[in-house]
Amino acid sequence: MRPLMLQGHERSITQIKYNREGDLLFSCSKDQKPNVWYSNNGERLGTYDGHQGAIWCLDVDWTTSKLITGSGDMTTKIWDVEHGVVIASIPAKSSVRTCNFSYSGNQAAYTTDKAMGQNSELFIIDVRTADPSLSEQSPILRIPMLQSKITSMLWGPLDETIITGHDNGQISIWDIRKGREVNSVNDHAAGINDMQMYKDGTMFVTASKDTSAKLFDSESLMCLKTYKTERPVNSAAISPIQEHVVLGGGQDAMEVTTTSTKAGKFDSRFFHLIYEEEFARLKGHFGPINSLAFHPDGRSYASGGEDGFVRVNTFDSTYYEPLF
Repeated sequence: MRPLMLQGHERSITQIKYNREGDLLFSCSKDQKPNVWYSNNGERLGTYDGHQGAIWCLDVDWTTSKLITGSGDMTTKIWDVEHGVVIASIPAKSSVRTCNFSYSGNQAAYTTDKAMGQNSELFIIDVRTADPSLSEQSPILRIPMLQSKITSMLWGPLDETIITGHDNGQISIWDIRKGREVNSVNDHAAGINDMQMYKDGTMFVTASKDTSAKLFDSESLMCLKTYKTERPVNSAAISPIQEHVVLGGGQDAMEVTTTSTKAGKFDSRFFHLIYEEEFARLKGHFGPINSLAFHPDGRSYASGGEDGFVRVNTFDSTYYEPLF
């Protein structure tokens, strides 16, 4: 299993995402330029230039025509994927932490940080007719978060709900037609770093600072499984073809210099989805893993680390042999 090393960022990776077909891999980092790569050979297709600050999040719609990015420069930008130009730039009152297109691609949601006297807020915008006038238009829905800030966010099934993960470990479901909270659970003891949906939308996996990842039902928010590790989990993803979950993490970035790579803190760890047992580890990064994504065909996965590299690992034939 020889990884592709994608070296195009100067600072640590914050998020990576495949498009729906899996031929393109999008990555963003704390430098100011999101990148797009060919996922099969690791060739860089281009960058999206225009942000002035660290980019915390990105998402691509299901037709791979629009890209949305949220940045510390207090803007959300919508890009034309093919030509790399900004379609719309939407100002915010604080830095934008998460952003996601709905499944249909008609709407997008983004959330802002609790900072500079502003509460964390969830915004939903209509992107069907995205053009520069979008920056003046008011959002379809705006929900202030009074308790804690949102650190990760997903669209629920049929674009009717939004699932949010908060920095106090709470997970909530919001009905966007009524604009109110429908359900919330507090299964995690610390902040939620990442949430990723299973391919059919029935369940999602969370990665938390409380050193565990959990599998939740996406309607009832019932906790189905727990995957325990010894260190904070920064990202987790579910395989689309196998009953496997991959977890990535490590210590906080500020403590990285105090441990050696050999300590095994920066591995990707594979757990069985149902039996909750760890069955494999994969080394590679020189710092904590910040973001993980499975290829839509399940035959490879990508990881983005604090070291600024994106590594694409293709599985060997032995991976597909039954474990249990």
